[in-house]
Amino acid sequence: MSSLPRSRQAGPAWQGQQRYLAVRAYSLALAAPLSPEDQCVQSMPDASPTKWHLAHTTWFFETVILQPHLPGYAVFDPHFHYLFNSYYEALGPRHPRPLRGLLTRPALQEVLAYRQHVDAAMQSLLQDAGPGLWAQLAGALMLGLQHEQQHQELMLTDILHALSCNPLLPAYRPEDEPAVRRAGEPDPIRWVEHPGGLAQVGGETAAEGFVFDNETPRHTVLLHPHKLAHRLVSNAEYAAFIADGGYERPELWLSDGWAMVQREGWRCPLYWLRHDDPRLQGRSPGPGWHVYGLDGVQPLRPEQPVCHLSFYEAAAYAEWAGARLPTEFEWEAAFGAPGLAGMSGQVWQWTRSSYDPYPGFRPLPGIAAEYNGKFMVGQMVLRGSSLATPPGHFRPSYRNFFPPAARWQFSGLRLARDA
Repeated sequence: MSSLPRSRQAGPAWQGQQRYLAVRAYSLALAAPLSPEDQCVQSMPDASPTKWHLAHTTWFFETVILQPHLPGYAVFDPHFHYLFNSYYEALGPRHPRPLRGLLTRPALQEVLAYRQHVDAAMQSLLQDAGPGLWAQLAGALMLGLQHEQQHQELMLTDILHALSCNPLLPAYRPEDEPAVRRAGEPDPIRWVEHPGGLAQVGGETAAEGFVFDNETPRHTVLLHPHKLAHRLVSNAEYAAFIADGGYERPELWLSDGWAMVQREGWRCPLYWLRHDDPRLQGRSPGPGWHVYGLDGVQPLRPEQPVCHLSFYEAAAYAEWAGARLPTEFEWEAAFGAPGLAGMSGQVWQWTRSSYDPYPGFRPLPGIAAEYNGKFMVGQMVLRGSSLATPPGHFRPSYRNFFPPAARWQFSGLRLARDA
């Protein structure tokens, strides 16, 4: 039981402290099924080791909040500033991203001790924060928590990719864990029409509690009449695309996508396995496709949304299906409309929108100016959320973004058509 007076326990600083503890504990829970060896591996330059995620999110609170605001704070280890900075040029040089897997030291136990050190200091700071200090801390604290939640999802996507490189194809966790959510039985696609016209998109901090700067400012867009599929594209539907030569027909693909298919030898979504894949020997896989996921190797479930697609694959499938991908504004304007299913919590949904600034966009001040704005080139927007998105980290205005070739995220698609 907290020693604070009851009036302080109900205040915003106390609530922020409780939220901080909950988010930080969830990161450790995600890492708990992994061995120290698992947490050190980096399977590709775009991914990071679990241990690095645990340290980097801690570095954020130490650098952005504790050092400026807690008098007498003792930095845990001055070397960590170099090791665990990600891309903040204003904060100086950093360990190269593609080489994070070489950080066998500091050991995992030292990283966990780093988290404990920072958590204790954060609790002290928040517990004693009066209204004036809380006004200075609130924005940075919420940004840090949302930042850690982004890394919680990356912890799952990155470790899944790393474990997929192991010929044993080990499961991250048992199949019956509640975080592995199931889709409902699909029915034939129905089309939900939108008349078009002017629509308000984007988020506002006062209305939503928190939004990233890339979700602002809220503004008006003009939509043409269109319709969205009432559900996501399923595994069975995507398997039909493959069977119809989808990966062998250049007329379905954008030029860059077709070049990627030829160069990388793509023939199916990432983590799909044919029954004769040598890694399935001894597993009695049976005929048909199998899928590797957080619950290990499982027979392909035809009714579930197809997952781990690049933008190029999503666009090719839409072309094959006589449809297109929705724009991010069509998606947001439709959120909450009757008849639409799977708008969040299953797979991120590729849109046909490039990741560009909204009219009047200005990045956050200070260090956070580098958080989103400088990545607004060469990337595509995804909307919704996925089975890996942590609780409380979704809102209709959320803009996820990745390069069009990215496949290791929990990404799928919903079809759209012009009305």
